[in-house]
Amino acid sequence: MRGKPFPAGKSGNPNGRPAGSRNKATLAIDALLDGEAAALTRKAITLAKKGDMQALKLCMDRIVPPRRDRPLNFALPAIASPGDAATAMGALLKATADGELTPLEAGEVEVAKLVDTYIRTVETNDLTKRIEHLERTAPK
Repeated sequence: MRGKPFPAGKSGNPNGRPAGSRNKATLAIDALLDGEAAALTRKAITLAKKGDMQALKLCMDRIVPPRRDRPLNFALPAIASPGDAATAMGALLKATADGELTPLEAGEVEVAKLVDTYIRTVETNDLTKRIEHLERTAPK
């Protein structure tokens, strides 16, 4: 069968690619750049200083790496019941307004989503307990 030389679930190398092995293209690029890194870096900096936006972006991406998650340090009120969610969301809004959190951190992507998930978990747990109680006390 053309394009599928091995039967399903079987490969030509059952042990897989050896750990630490590198792609041939990567090895070739490394060989070409070997010893040139300093000169290429200097050239990129020179071009960036002259206003080349691509070179500037390249340099800035190395100086300031892409932002990753960071621990959030602000006072979130305790949430023991679904009723506490409004207080927690108010605290998120205040922390965002005060600049303690970015809108992205406070919004759906981050903390607010965690609050919502927690509340849904509490509500589900509460409903389960109520159903179990009704089943135990229901006339048979």
